[in-house]
Amino acid sequence: MTRDLVHPGPEAPHRVAALACQAHPLRLRLRAGLPLDAAVAEAFAAERFEAGYLRLRNVSMARLDFVRPAPAPGHGPVAWYSAAERLAPAHVEAVGLHLGRRDGAPFLHGHGLWRGADGVPRAGHLLSPECRLAEDAWAEGWGLSGAALEVAADDETGFALFAATPTPKRLGGLRAVLCTLRPNVEPLSALAAVAVEHGLGPARIEGLGSLVGAAFDDGIGILDVAAELLVLRGEISPDEVRMDAVAVGFEGTPIRGKLQLKINRVCVTCEMLLVSEPGQVHRSAE
Repeated sequence: MTRDLVHPGPEAPHRVAALACQAHPLRLRLRAGLPLDAAVAEAFAAERFEAGYLRLRNVSMARLDFVRPAPAPGHGPVAWYSAAERLAPAHVEAVGLHLGRRDGAPFLHGHGLWRGADGVPRAGHLLSPECRLAEDAWAEGWGLSGAALEVAADDETGFALFAATPTPKRLGGLRAVLCTLRPNVEPLSALAAVAVEHGLGPARIEGLGSLVGAAFDDGIGILDVAAELLVLRGEISPDEVRMDAVAVGFEGTPIRGKLQLKINRVCVTCEMLLVSEPGQVHRSAE
């Protein structure tokens, strides 16, 4: 059963923003001892990129601060954030990080899945200025040219959100599209349409955002009005569009699986990167 939300501001006329760009594969070394956002920005800058997407896998953290979705605060937005939690130490299973800019400075938006010393799985929205790596770590991702995410006020939702903006292009890299999806958009169909419009062919999906709850193919799901989302693996092929993801709602228990097609809706925003994979189809892990 689909659920649409009414946000406090006027509905923006354009529901899907998509900018063609180049995705340059990178393997970056992140320095321990720095705030996580600073470590990521430094590593991208060393490769002469101001924007990109990075995946952390099996990384030890000395400290990890995060929030998860919470009920609406009563001043307009349809949902809000929980009180901050801190895990020290922590182990990251999977984190996705969009690097963009806010007020002219690097800005990091990250969601993920992790465990504290108690071994209990948790998920949510990273407070990256407060997070510290336990040791130097390697991470893989893409530096972007031709498009970047820039934080701007959003009248519809009442939040400050990333929006895709054009930037100068560099030679090389893979054909890609940087997308932002607005509230009540069905993400899988929208991304498949973007891939067709831009002639990407087989493509992988990377990114994060929020959904109105979450519905998975095996019947499990989240009924809260808001759930934070991280794409674990996603693909667009001639036969299907598929997104394996982890989501977390108000109670804080992560749920992972294959998202149902044509059921889920964007809550506040989704920030997605489509990367062309010519000659192959990216298969999702079971």
